[in-house]
Parts: sequence; C-alpha cells; structure tokens
Amino acid sequence: MSGDQRRLLIQREAGRLFARSGYAATTLDDIAAAAGVTKPMVYRHFASKKGLYLALLAKHENDLPTFFERVDPDSLDGTPQTLLHAILDVWFDYVWENRHAWVMLFRDSSGDADIQRFRRRVSASARRVLAEFIAAQPGSAIRPAQVEPTAELLRSGLAGLALWWIDNPGMPKPQVLDVALRMSLPAILPA
Repeated sequence: MSGDQRRLLIQREAGRLFARSGYAATTLDDIAAAAGVTKPMVYRHFASKKGLYLALLAKHENDLPTFFERVDPDSLDGTPQTLLHAILDVWFDYVWENRHAWVMLFRDSSGDADIQRFRRRVSASARRVLAEFIAAQPGSAIRPAQVEPTAELLRSGLAGLALWWIDNPGMPKPQVLDVALRMSLPAILPA
C-alpha cells in the first residue's frame, strides 16, 4: 500500500470512528486498530489526533465550492429549478459518500476551542458559498440585505436534512432531494 493510500485509509477509518463516538471518545489506538496500522504509522501521517480531525474538517471545507463545478452545464435547460436540482443531486451524493463529515460537523460538539472554531469556520464558508450563489441568480426575489440570512437558513436546513437522511437511510435519495428543492427553490426564483 502506498503512503497516500495508507493516509486515505487512516482518514476514512478515523472519520467513521469520530462520527460514531465523537472526537473526545475516539483514541488514536482505536483509529490505528480500525485502519489496520500501528499507532506510529498514524503519527507518520498526522501529528496528533487533533491534526487528523482538523484535516478531515478541512477536506470538507475545501470541497464546498466544488458542488457547482461538478454540474454539467450541457445537462441544464437554463431554468433555476434545473440548476438547483443538479447542484443538490451532486451535493446529496457527496453527503452520502461522506456521512462521517456531516456527523463530525453538525452533531459532534466535543473538542477544544480550535476544533469548535474550525467547525464555525466551515459553517461560515458554507453560508458564504450559498450567499454567493443566491446573489448571482438573475432576478432573485431575495433582497440584498436578506441574502446572508437566507443562506444561513438554507445551510442549517440542508445540514439538518442531511443528518436526518443519514439517520433514516431507507428514505430514497429522490424523496430527500424533492424536500430540499421545495425548501431551497424560493431562494433563487425570480421575483
């Protein structure tokens, strides 16, 4: 196994354990055992448990703007509904593939001040990305002074819906996507 593959394996197992037990209750011994590596091997890739946790949060933060980039513009018909559907479809795929990240960000409240600050920063980044998207929609019914609070409503609502879906995996993605569309669409529809 290459060093990069081993690092990804450690991150994947750490994310799963952090999501299940929280930052405070997860040890580096637990992570090493789950990844099938030694604790010194974990230290070779990450300086500390905190460094590993923050690396996982940073990956999620860095992925935020990519949901817009992953949408194939040729598949759109130019309507806001189609655009939003395509973005949310990609986003829900990401949520499902990275369930641990959602739990770490929005359910786990353990960790020191640096971790809490980083979680707030990720939330602020998500709000900023949504606000930029809302503000860029031609003819949006959202007044400029209401763009940021609308973005926060969508961010927190979509995060909550994602957590609910993680807890209720029997709900088909198209059903969850329909709920998200009904909630989000008024933010980008023309006045």
